[in-house]
Amino acid sequence: MEHQTLPLSCSPKFSTHMLFVCLLIFATLTPASANFYKNIDHTWGDDRVQILDNGQVIRVTLDQTSGSGFQSRGEYLFAKIDLQIKLVPGNSAGTVTAFYVSSTGEFHDEIDFEFLGRVEGDPYILQTNMFLHGVGKRETQFFLWFDPTADFHNYTILWTPLHIVLSVDGIPIRELKNKKEKGAPFPLRQPMRIYASLWNADSWATRGGAVKIDWTKAPFRAWYKNLSADGCLWSDGKSNCSSSSASWLSSTLDRVSQRRMKWAQTKYMFYDYCTDTKRFPQGLPLEC
Repeated sequence: MEHQTLPLSCSPKFSTHMLFVCLLIFATLTPASANFYKNIDHTWGDDRVQILDNGQVIRVTLDQTSGSGFQSRGEYLFAKIDLQIKLVPGNSAGTVTAFYVSSTGEFHDEIDFEFLGRVEGDPYILQTNMFLHGVGKRETQFFLWFDPTADFHNYTILWTPLHIVLSVDGIPIRELKNKKEKGAPFPLRQPMRIYASLWNADSWATRGGAVKIDWTKAPFRAWYKNLSADGCLWSDGKSNCSSSSASWLSSTLDRVSQRRMKWAQTKYMFYDYCTDTKRFPQGLPLEC
């Protein structure tokens, strides 16, 4: 995740056109079977990570001492990952609740959902970002069309050799296509693990860092449930793929999905790095 202060303004159905053949195995954690006791490792924050409801819900906490987070036990090379999240209610300014996938190493790949904490009464900001071969600075920012603290909502990372699609409650909000013909980087070779966390980012997260965390409101808590990860598992330095196939692996956005994405971007997106010529005076990134 990249800590970047950006300018703020105020107030499915897939087709199965096969572009090329890819080997995979269909390894699934369905919402019915996913269990945080079995599928997740607690990575930091001590007992600030709490597994509830017989393994069906996980709660993360941030206090003045530490935030907290967890990761999947499995790594994937291409996947469709769904996770339901209920965000920190009230005054969450300065906090970031995150759901992302990432490889390891200096030149890592990463795909982020980051929810930037708010002053109570303001809307939450959803920031998406991607690191490609170790380079980030690929943010988009949205307001949401619902209150993400009132109930759980579903967030999806679809990562295939063709494209990356980020969706909210089944509505695509961002697509990054593999534009190898332009020489643009794209994550094709490094497996990624699933991560989630709640942490202190008050140097940049709310109004460019102008609003700090009000620790009198601590502890801050967010909740995750219904993890579903369909993908190609990585083990012992290789992918255990076979010739079986899944519809999402070769999917493209059909016209309905494209219209939904245009609706989300037109009404709710207020920052797109691909239009920020001041930030990239030497030219926009190749994928733009």
